[in-house]
Amino acid sequence: MNTNWKIATYNVNSIRARLPVLLDWLKREQPDVVALQETKVQDDSFPLADIQTAGYQAVFKGQKSYNGVAILSKSTPECVKYGLDGWGLPDEARLITAQIDGIHIVNTYIPQGRDAATDHFRYKLGWISQLREYFSRYYHASQPVIWVGDFNVAPDQRDVYAPDKLLGSVGFHPEEHAVLEVVRNWGFIDVFRRHVPEEGHYTFWDYRVPNGFKRKMGWRIDHIWATEIMAERSVRVWVDTAMRQGDKPSDHAPLLAEFRTD
Repeated sequence: MNTNWKIATYNVNSIRARLPVLLDWLKREQPDVVALQETKVQDDSFPLADIQTAGYQAVFKGQKSYNGVAILSKSTPECVKYGLDGWGLPDEARLITAQIDGIHIVNTYIPQGRDAATDHFRYKLGWISQLREYFSRYYHASQPVIWVGDFNVAPDQRDVYAPDKLLGSVGFHPEEHAVLEVVRNWGFIDVFRRHVPEEGHYTFWDYRVPNGFKRKMGWRIDHIWATEIMAERSVRVWVDTAMRQGDKPSDHAPLLAEFRTD
């Protein structure tokens, strides 16, 4: 019997569009915690009853048509917080945190950035930089903290299908790498890379690239990072690529990790 604790992060790209697929997946995978991004639904329209029927509690922060984050959990979420302490655009639903099973969960949907020559890109860099202050304000690297979500950044050349061609593009830009590294140095370990050092593993395949999934033209921009005390308990991590192949899939696949509970 598997007694490991399982967490997943999944950019659903509209929870209403993906709800049947999500519910089937929850039943099959039975994760203890799921962090969702791009729910794209206002709070009064969040499908809470369906999630509860599936055996999960939920905390969420949404807005109409854009963004939106949620944390689903089998156990009761505690110490729930929303937003980046007032930094950034006030109506953006991009960050939610909770303590679940004694573990601090931070779920982020980092801005995409659009184009490196725009103010949107500067905003993205500022948003990531603020995360370092956020972690320092509320947590300590000695605590069990797991930071998950769609970071909208592929950290190194193993994480994109054509690194030489894509370097300098939004999502794989040296300035993004620099600010993300500052946050990583707060005390995080990339749990995926702890177990899977090879290239060619992705979590996102752009709809606009013809047959991008079949051609393996992907990006690894969804992440599970953890403080050392949690990373050392990690058992395995994997991308559920089957979720990108079904009927009307999200452009992202879920990323999952298991941790020992001893």
